[in-house]
Amino acid sequence: MKAILLLEDGTEFIGTSFGETGEVFGEIVFNTAMTGYQEIVTDPSYHGQLVTMTYPLIGNYGITQEDIESSSPKATGFIVKELSNGYSNWRGTESLPSYLKKNNVVGIEGVDTRSIVLRIREKGAMKAVISTSRFDVKSLKKDLDSFPGIEERDLVNEVSCEKSIVWKESSSLEYDISTPLNKAKVLPYKIAVYDFGIKYNILRILKNYFEQVEVFPFNTPASDILASNADGVFLSNGPGDPMRVTSGIDAVRELIGKLPVFGICLGHQIMGLASGAKTYKLKFGHHGANHPVKDLKTGVIEITSQNHNFAIDENSLKDLPVKITHINLNDNTVEGIELCNAHAFSIQYHPESAPGPHDSRYLFELFQEMVKESKGA
Repeated sequence: MKAILLLEDGTEFIGTSFGETGEVFGEIVFNTAMTGYQEIVTDPSYHGQLVTMTYPLIGNYGITQEDIESSSPKATGFIVKELSNGYSNWRGTESLPSYLKKNNVVGIEGVDTRSIVLRIREKGAMKAVISTSRFDVKSLKKDLDSFPGIEERDLVNEVSCEKSIVWKESSSLEYDISTPLNKAKVLPYKIAVYDFGIKYNILRILKNYFEQVEVFPFNTPASDILASNADGVFLSNGPGDPMRVTSGIDAVRELIGKLPVFGICLGHQIMGLASGAKTYKLKFGHHGANHPVKDLKTGVIEITSQNHNFAIDENSLKDLPVKITHINLNDNTVEGIELCNAHAFSIQYHPESAPGPHDSRYLFELFQEMVKESKGA
């Protein structure tokens, strides 16, 4: 079936639909990972976005249940150059088009993804629409212009859990070759996790380090976290503008100094805001599994998995008791901070990978040591 992709600047692409049919609006971004399309499409951080894959052939290994990162696909739309007609994978259970159709995700293939990426890099992330039902560009453009931008939407509220959940599953070592994780010793501590749109692999890895992992809704007051007898707090990834997560910012501000805190991605930005820093929107974000990050303490360069549209403003940290620990070598943006007067640190990238390299898995071990130290153990 014919499909159209229309960008906010008026650029249009005609292709073929796959997955569900219909019409979807969102912010268009691109991801440079060569594999991991199902982890990407099920990452809650992509809620509200139309994801363009730069690798030209997508779908050739199907869908595997072990590699799904949330209960269902969270990306609003999916854009590829060429969709594989079949799949080959000993763990595969169904094709990508079948999975997307079953979960009401609209996809388009057969478009020039290189041209799309160049357009986004030149003009920045912008709104876009995929439609299989109407092709009148003027009509689509009118609706696209009136569609709210990602900064105007309360996306975290749409992906967070509604009530607390005790996480049981740990990472299967059969599929995980990370040496630090394989050597991890589970300690008898409880971690309270703020769900701003968390990926399953974060929870799996936390469960490999801590005996109890309980997930809480994004708007849980700090008093409830303290009353849960948690020994540490984890701030998850998630979609959208961190400035809109006011309840999370307020809660983290109250928890800092009372419990050890570790944040990833949106959780990193929220920690920064809670500490008095400012955030801003990147031109086209960081989305991929190959971003170089420098650890300023050790000088080690890590190749990282990233997925974010916002960043902490380095200049806003100058007069705060906050130390920058990691920087992005592509654009020198802040990739990690630690608080000088509390057991708290955060990073902008994804050490749990899924997809991506395992260079940064040591950060979970550092969090475990921080919790252990805070308990006087």
